[in-house]
Amino acid sequence: MMSLECHDNVMPRSRRLDGMQVNFEIERRFFVRGNEWRQIEASRTVIRQAYLGVCSKASVRVRISNHNTATLTVKSRPAKLRRLELEYPIPTLEAEALMVLRQGSIVEKVRHHVPHGDLTWDVDVFSGENLGLVIAEVELRHENQHIDLPPWIGEEVTGQRQYYNGSLAQHPFCAWSEGRSLDLVDQRKTLSTSASVPIAALAN
Repeated sequence: MMSLECHDNVMPRSRRLDGMQVNFEIERRFFVRGNEWRQIEASRTVIRQAYLGVCSKASVRVRISNHNTATLTVKSRPAKLRRLELEYPIPTLEAEALMVLRQGSIVEKVRHHVPHGDLTWDVDVFSGENLGLVIAEVELRHENQHIDLPPWIGEEVTGQRQYYNGSLAQHPFCAWSEGRSLDLVDQRKTLSTSASVPIAALAN
């Protein structure tokens, strides 16, 4: 079993700014190796999402989950370990109407919720224009939280913009060059599961 530990300053997932509670997403992303995780899957969510606006400072996302619930979300950019996240529930019919105004393509995936230790990992199996891509993510309580990695976790891609949903909407996985896709497969096959690497080294 691998273990990774962040070495940044500890920052909570929410802070009070001018008397208001503001939430932050603290999340790490990884490639997935094999299908062993399917044996311990607890539940799953069918997701369709699109982006109404993406710029250097923020993205605006509309998401429909399991065909019957929807949210509008604003996230700070660029993609990194800790990001501002503001999310609001909206009617599903309004979400469908907003998707027509999207920039780029609709991102489709099934999110599998997989428990491991005291955390639940989300394994996103993409379909549509991103068919073939599988990414696992885990939300943390703070940036310095220690993680015991499951054996089916591969290389960390936290902060690598091309693997974030906002980028996949603009540059879908199916449009990547064949050579780049083969490199991705090779990385997932050859990564050693015995290393313990700090996030600062992975960012280099």
